[in-house]
Amino acid sequence: MQLVINTRGSYLKKNAQCFLVKNDEKVFEVAADKVDSILITTSATITTDAIEFAVSKNIDIIFLNQFGDPFGRVWHSKLGSTTRIRRKQLEGEKNSVGFRFARNWISKKIENQIEFLKVLKKNRPDSRDSLDSSIQKILDIHQSLSEMTGSLDLKRGSIMGYEAMASQIYFSALSESMPEQWKFKGRSRDPAHDAFNCLLNYGYGILYSQVERACIIAGLDPYIGFLHTDNYNKKSFVFDLIELFRTHVDRAVVGLFSRKQVSPELFDEIPGGLYLNHDGKKVLIGAFNEMFDREVLYHGRNVKIRNTIPMECHRIANQLIKPESAE
Repeated sequence: MQLVINTRGSYLKKNAQCFLVKNDEKVFEVAADKVDSILITTSATITTDAIEFAVSKNIDIIFLNQFGDPFGRVWHSKLGSTTRIRRKQLEGEKNSVGFRFARNWISKKIENQIEFLKVLKKNRPDSRDSLDSSIQKILDIHQSLSEMTGSLDLKRGSIMGYEAMASQIYFSALSESMPEQWKFKGRSRDPAHDAFNCLLNYGYGILYSQVERACIIAGLDPYIGFLHTDNYNKKSFVFDLIELFRTHVDRAVVGLFSRKQVSPELFDEIPGGLYLNHDGKKVLIGAFNEMFDREVLYHGRNVKIRNTIPMECHRIANQLIKPESAE
């Protein structure tokens, strides 16, 4: 489980083999063996013995800013696996392995978007024609991407171009399927201009932290990307892999609107946009955890969505070492 600290003024310390959390609302303990990671989303105090305890138990501590973006992490200093994986990761950008990974990741992301729009079409008969049109347009983009050949250096821009076109159509379709009060005009970040993007950005931030953790455990270097290029302090590979899982966050956020669990009171206005307040974070984190605890079919097995992230990272690491095993 992910231990979430999202109440201002919370205090976290070690107590025997447990983490003790105290705030103005309650005091509770969580056994360390049940915790995978600790997510701190607001002003809180954490003791050094709690940090040392977490590190000894291979539990990472992630700090998110007001927009949901991770700005810091406490993690053990050991490599997650053999350095051979990192060497192969570096080589992959320059050969066919990197191109195949990058193309297939975006292809899978687009497939996930199509599948979600098909689900919405079943539940929103009034939007069926519009959703059908959007699905067909994205299918055409997917077909063009699937047929692409070449090298990563030459085709990186084209792959990202197809991804951008598909996402523009996809988010436009999501907006059209929303109640009039909550429609939005495309993606907006830091700050979000609307409630949908405010929730989505925070959810992506939580997902980002989980993907980074899975990379580290699998021995993948978060900074060596294939699709997203090198940049100072940019964890390009995390940006690559998060594309495989974004749609789960999309589903969680749309579900909140569908169940009428979103209200203006969940947001505070800030210059240029909206900020997800304490109540908003609580609602979003609850929906996120509910979604990622669902089971999906993953390579012939029913697996919780959250567990597919480290499993996919280990699968990628194995494919880097043995490219012939890639599907």
